[in-house]
Amino acid sequence: MAAPNPDVVVVTTTFDAESKARTLAAAVVRERLAACAQVYPVQSVYRWADEVQESPEWRVDFKTRADLATRLTGFITGHHDYDTPEVVAVPVVTGSSAYLAWVAAETTP
Repeated sequence: MAAPNPDVVVVTTTFDAESKARTLAAAVVRERLAACAQVYPVQSVYRWADEVQESPEWRVDFKTRADLATRLTGFITGHHDYDTPEVVAVPVVTGSSAYLAWVAAETTP
């Protein structure tokens, strides 16, 4: 494992349909705002409209450079149909040197 590297983050969002999640994932990678995206089903429990809601969603995790997180957040919110989409970035504490270098190489400088 490499030393701690705050230069890479995982940015997460969710959608109510797999097709929407996959479409955004492809657009983000095509724009080189992330090196890759993982799309998978989750079951979400949350408070909305003053009630506890539960619904199936599709989560997308984007691997990108920390300096692209703000641009990626804007891209996600600009292409999202939720009133208040989840968009959070979590720093990568450590990882393989080769993988972290690949993330940096595959994203827009």
